[in-house]
Amino acid sequence: MMGTIRFLWNATRGERLRPWRSPYLRWRLETYSGQRADTVRARDFWNLFWKEKRQLLRFLRWTGEIKGYAEKPIDGGR
Repeated sequence: MMGTIRFLWNATRGERLRPWRSPYLRWRLETYSGQRADTVRARDFWNLFWKEKRQLLRFLRWTGEIKGYAEKPIDGGR
């Protein structure tokens, strides 16, 4: 759960109260849906969020899993 919150906190930096204005999330929305990032409005953001909530939750779980792999210490082959 903390990984999810951390990701959302970082992804909305500077626009936490208006996530649809976050450059990163606008770019992600553009690459996912094909809608141009400069045309994204709050309604578009929340519609996509609601429609794709399962995929979003799956993505957030995956980011937590990847972060866990990245934080594992390397034993140096011993």
